[in-house]
Amino acid sequence: MNRRSFPVILEEDVDGGYVISCPFFEGCYSQGETIEEALKNIKEVISLCLEELPKREISYSSFPERIGFHMVSV
Repeated sequence: MNRRSFPVILEEDVDGGYVISCPFFEGCYSQGETIEEALKNIKEVISLCLEELPKREISYSSFPERIGFHMVSV
């Protein structure tokens, strides 16, 4: 099986732990008490998302190579 890389977004939860999501797949999110646990969990969820799309070829052109995060004041 070819390994693929996907972007993930990791946020610290106000109640403790971390929430993590993969914007490439709708509804692809998880959580963990530590960053390492959240990353492990999102890998499992991404694997499940890929199983749901066995015939769909993943196109890397559908998300940017670089993803930035900026703070703005309003």
